[in-house]
Parts: sequence; C-alpha cells; structure tokens
Amino acid sequence: MKQSYLTLFLLLSLTLGLAPFFPEPHLVGKIRWILGGGVGMQPMDYFDLGLHGVPWVGLIFFGFKKALKSK
Repeated sequence: MKQSYLTLFLLLSLTLGLAPFFPEPHLVGKIRWILGGGVGMQPMDYFDLGLHGVPWVGLIFFGFKKALKSK
C-alpha cells in the first residue's frame, strides 16, 4: 500500500473532515444532532454528514490496513 493514501486521508480528515472549525467542528455537531434524536434533520444534513465523514472512514481504513500489513 502506498503511504500517499494514508497521508491524503489524514490531510482530508484534518481539513474537510473538520471544517468549519468554529464554534465546533461540523462533523461533531452533526453527530451530536443524530445522538440527540436527529429531530429536524433533512436529507441534505445526512449528505453533509457523509461528506464530512468519508475522509475519517478512509483514514481509519488505510490506517488499519497499514497496521495489519506491518505486523
């Protein structure tokens, strides 16, 4: 596996995955909303959650893949 995939997803996670940063990361706000019952969420909100969550999923996937390969 190329190191560049892990680096790319790390960069995407820290930028797109957390943007906008203030007052709290957008992804954190969406997760709190869902854990609170998701009352009032529209389909666009779920799409937005997916958009900001994909870099984190990729980072976890390629991180585990690299960790398993290095054993």
